[in-house]
Amino acid sequence: MNLTISFQTKMPARSDAVIVPVYRENKLPPAAQKLDKSCGGLISHHLKKQSKFKGDRGQILTIAAPRSVPCAHIILAGLGEALKLDLPACEAAGGKAFLALAAAGAQTATFLTDDMAEAKKVKAAAAAAHMAFGAKLRSYRFDRYKTAKSKDGSKPLSKIIVCPGSIATDKAYKKLDKVAGGIFLARDLVNEPPNMLYPDSFAKRIQRELTPLGVEVEIFDEKKMKKLGFGAHLAVGQGSAFKPRVVVMRWHGGVGKKGKAMKSPLAFVGKGLTFDTGGVNLKPTGGVEDMKYDMGGAASVVGLMKVLAARKCKTPVVGIVGLAENALDGSSYRPSDILRSLSGKTIEVLNTDAEGRLVLADALTYVQRNYKPRFVIDLATLTGAIVVALGAEYCGLFSNSDKLWEQMDRAGAASGEPLWRMPLNESFSRELDSHIADVKSIGNLGRNAGSSIAACFLERFIEDKTPWAHMDIAGVAFAKSEKPFCPKGSGTGFGIRLLDRLIADHYET
Repeated sequence: MNLTISFQTKMPARSDAVIVPVYRENKLPPAAQKLDKSCGGLISHHLKKQSKFKGDRGQILTIAAPRSVPCAHIILAGLGEALKLDLPACEAAGGKAFLALAAAGAQTATFLTDDMAEAKKVKAAAAAAHMAFGAKLRSYRFDRYKTAKSKDGSKPLSKIIVCPGSIATDKAYKKLDKVAGGIFLARDLVNEPPNMLYPDSFAKRIQRELTPLGVEVEIFDEKKMKKLGFGAHLAVGQGSAFKPRVVVMRWHGGVGKKGKAMKSPLAFVGKGLTFDTGGVNLKPTGGVEDMKYDMGGAASVVGLMKVLAARKCKTPVVGIVGLAENALDGSSYRPSDILRSLSGKTIEVLNTDAEGRLVLADALTYVQRNYKPRFVIDLATLTGAIVVALGAEYCGLFSNSDKLWEQMDRAGAASGEPLWRMPLNESFSRELDSHIADVKSIGNLGRNAGSSIAACFLERFIEDKTPWAHMDIAGVAFAKSEKPFCPKGSGTGFGIRLLDRLIADHYET
């Protein structure tokens, strides 16, 4: 069941629960004060009689409502210090409130969001819209393959009314709702089992989802890939019964026409390993179960393209995803093989589990040579080393452009998807020098500096000083624990909010 969110000027006559945002030190906004008065000071009484809830960011306090008010529960959602209130804090409050509503068994709820922007750091309309957006993101569920209904017969939360609504709030939320649509598509793709989502079915799913929105979708099968010279990518998928695919997505953005050459688009590249066994360098039990998530970068690129098309982005964008399954059989590629990439460079394979960089190398070459983009950004669940370094809190970002890094850093902070810049340098790059080929697929340091060395490998396929950034999303592409915006055990759609913000702030024409 989809969660619907609407905006009204007056509080509805009845709902199962009322959400009241609270600043630090339990400061109640005017609407909450009025509600408190209508229930005989019950809210202020609870705040005084307990010591844990202080209105800090992410805190929740649920109170059983008296008969005098038109709801069963009053839920207080902490926003933290008023002067430090930002949009990610509003989203976190909305997500936490959704969880509290689900725990209370509410099917309908009212968010009292007046005067949320007392801090003056964010506008009231934006604060209310982002709180609703946080609830929407947290409402995501993937239950496509469940056949049994809820044992207790309960129904999920289906309707939230934000009060007081306004034209500005409604307008702000409509934009965010389009972003949620792209994120949910990305999450669905990541959560699909690999027997259902493999390169060909993934490619066809992209076509079904994006073509009706006006995105041109072109699919290269293995024959077309061989003709074009995708030698590194084809090698990765040659051991699988599910043959590789490349999908190119073009959004003209009101500049030029369909079927015509695109002029200086923005380019996004996604790694799409629909399952990764590791190949001949077989992964051990305890890690291979999660390898359906190895297409998280491709999922985020597809989700981003959906957002841009849905909101009619005014700049041309091209997305390309390399899809393959790294499987093991008698025809699998091997350590010590030498591959010829689309760029013409030869690659000495030293570990078949370093496959994502091979797929990306060909995709990066193709998009640069055919589209001459203003910049190219790739997203990939590329290395376990980045998880060791940054955990699940930051995305590792590598870039050859200080300007692009600064723009992305600001967009990440504003969207609640933080980045941490990681080093690229000559000493890491020299680890990739090969005696018998142009480049080795891995260095000699094992997992030490593994993320930087992998990024240096990709950098070798960046041509003509094209501004480039590599997002290693291995730690943030799926949630291994509960998040305010995402359920445990789900893909996150990381990068979509950040990159949409980057484009809107710096590259809309």
